[in-house]
Amino acid sequence: MERQERTELILDCAAALFAEKGIAGTTVRDIAGRAGILSGSLYHHFPSKDAMADHIVTQYLGELLAEYERVIDAEHDARGAVSGLVMASTRVSRAHVHASDIYQRETAYLRQLPSHDRIRDAARTIREIWLTVLERGVAAGDLRDDVPVELLYVLIRDAVWLTSRSFSPAPELGIDGLSRSIVTVFLDGATARPDGRNQR
Repeated sequence: MERQERTELILDCAAALFAEKGIAGTTVRDIAGRAGILSGSLYHHFPSKDAMADHIVTQYLGELLAEYERVIDAEHDARGAVSGLVMASTRVSRAHVHASDIYQRETAYLRQLPSHDRIRDAARTIREIWLTVLERGVAAGDLRDDVPVELLYVLIRDAVWLTSRSFSPAPELGIDGLSRSIVTVFLDGATARPDGRNQR
């Protein structure tokens, strides 16, 4: 196995264990055992489990922000931007489901990492992107103004995170279909149209 492949295996095993047991509850020996290598060999790749957690979370946030930037560059109306951000969030969270879980649930531990400032800054940027899109939508009259944008952001964020963790869409729905369903519920509601036809 090439070095890069082994490094990726170690990270995959560490991410799964961190999500299952928590970072504090996982040992280097646990990770090495899951990866099928000796604990000493693991240190040739990472100096500590904190370094692994750092890499897992910052890679996830970096990919999420890169996707968000592409959405912002491409979309100009509120619905398109919200839809794009939800799709980006769902895709990246599905691709890094353990990292997403660690990021959401290990806030206290992540504060102890050397990269905490980078993680905090990325989290702030993510929040600012969402709030800017929602505020522009309200200002343009595309989104209702009687729901605080901060609350709408939290609700959408948690819907994406929870569905990524606990819902497996049918093949015919797919990840993009799941994202469109989330957008539909938040922007159109779950109430059927008076004429009996569903919105598409």
